[in-house]
Amino acid sequence: MYRVELKPRARRGFDRLPGADKGRILAVLARLADQPRPRQSVKLSGATYRLRVGAFRIIYAIFDRDDLVLVGKIARREKDTYERLDELF
Repeated sequence: MYRVELKPRARRGFDRLPGADKGRILAVLARLADQPRPRQSVKLSGATYRLRVGAFRIIYAIFDRDDLVLVGKIARREKDTYERLDELF
């Protein structure tokens, strides 16, 4: 079982979500603890992955050695969503 942690930027993104979307994102985050690489995840680079939840994207990194899933960003899909990913982790 992996530990799921949100970086401050991801926490701010989560806090800004509307209520219904917040519940869906929370359910996906809980499932990441059991299965950090679900079939619908897309590997971006290195240990960085993204999940699509409706109009939102969860960008996260998996650290197998520490059994850790570190969420770097939760944001609506926009032109700059995937810019500067190397700065997230």
